[in-house]
Amino acid sequence: MRSQPTKGVIIGVLCALFVITGGGMKLAAKTQEVYDHLKTFSDVLALIQSSYVDEVDLQKTMYHAIQGMVASLDPHSAFMPPDVYKEMQVETKGSFGGIGIEIVVKDDVLTVVTPIEDTPAFAAGIKAGDKIIKIDDEPTKNMSMFDAVKKMRGRAGTTVKITILREGFKEPRPFTIVRDVIRIKSVKHKMLEDGFAYIRITQFQENTADDFKKAVQAVSADHAPLRGLVMDMRNNPGGLLDQAVKVADAFLDAGLIVYTEGRIENQKMQFYARPDNGTLTCPTVVIVNSGSASAAEIVAGALQDHDKAIIVGTQTFGKGTVQTIFPLGDGSGLRITTAKYYTPGHRSIQEKGITPDIVVDDADERSPTGKRVKQFREKDLINHFKGEEVADADNETTPLPQERNAEGAPDRPVQTAVTVLKSWDIFRKSLGKQ
Repeated sequence: MRSQPTKGVIIGVLCALFVITGGGMKLAAKTQEVYDHLKTFSDVLALIQSSYVDEVDLQKTMYHAIQGMVASLDPHSAFMPPDVYKEMQVETKGSFGGIGIEIVVKDDVLTVVTPIEDTPAFAAGIKAGDKIIKIDDEPTKNMSMFDAVKKMRGRAGTTVKITILREGFKEPRPFTIVRDVIRIKSVKHKMLEDGFAYIRITQFQENTADDFKKAVQAVSADHAPLRGLVMDMRNNPGGLLDQAVKVADAFLDAGLIVYTEGRIENQKMQFYARPDNGTLTCPTVVIVNSGSASAAEIVAGALQDHDKAIIVGTQTFGKGTVQTIFPLGDGSGLRITTAKYYTPGHRSIQEKGITPDIVVDDADERSPTGKRVKQFREKDLINHFKGEEVADADNETTPLPQERNAEGAPDRPVQTAVTVLKSWDIFRKSLGKQ
């Protein structure tokens, strides 16, 4: 049996935590105000313990209270109970059991940011912007993102049914997906034509920068010097900041890559490129779309500001905030937004995203009738941080004659990227670049 803390102890502990984590003297001066708010919280908790019709699990009740408090801050802050926190740590390693999707909560509905390539969800046809309204027949309204992740993950070979509502569906449609061990290969590469290389970065995880360097070495082995490089970061949801910095650094000998601004001093950071004899100097085109977020936007923004690449595609997601994860004593974790990041040119990506130099949409961004489908972005999330004035990210673009990908659908951005590389000087001049 676990002893129940008294009301006075709860107030004292919470008040102390609030002062310690809040940043010193400024909050210490407001201790009485804090105490008053915590007393209300403690009174409610005590009444639930003493008067609720059924006996309650104190830890579960506290966790729910904390989850609600943190969820009210912004879409990317969250409290993670021990089991969820452990799952999150596994994910950054690049291998876990599940179906392979990135999700957020939008309008109290779980929404797919992007399906991860080469996963069961991707193979089943799940698309960015899909609304997950049920998981195994359980409604997801008001379900936390982490609870949903927990329900969709499981042993390889087992199945999970998710019910999807999508623009163009007359009614919700169930997808039964067989779970698998999700081994995320974050970097892929191939040669497009003689001298033109293609490297795809699906997300930024622990070894992405090293894998990127290996990919560059592989495509350069028989085609040195490269005539041009296409770096594809479409539907890349981001990941680890340090890996994004290292990938951008591969193109730079010096200069600022990204900097962050936060309320406390240790969240004000600057990341610079380092001199490196292996710096990539070939013409480079970076492809992005509405699913390119966070760390992917850092790379695209840095290369655009330093004039090291031409950006092709559509407006990116627009997530320009930094989250810090604090481990807690009981094995749980707290992820809160602690800073905003800016490109070397002092641009905030928050809400607006990166505007491509050449706007070309994907085949998936148009309906079967050819109409542009509105894309889901940061600005569509409740409680998102406001950024600079938001550009119209859904302008119509003119389709070009295109090559087709392995599935037979035209891959407009890749074909355009190769065209740009073949006529590099002409395109740079037309874009006003030196």
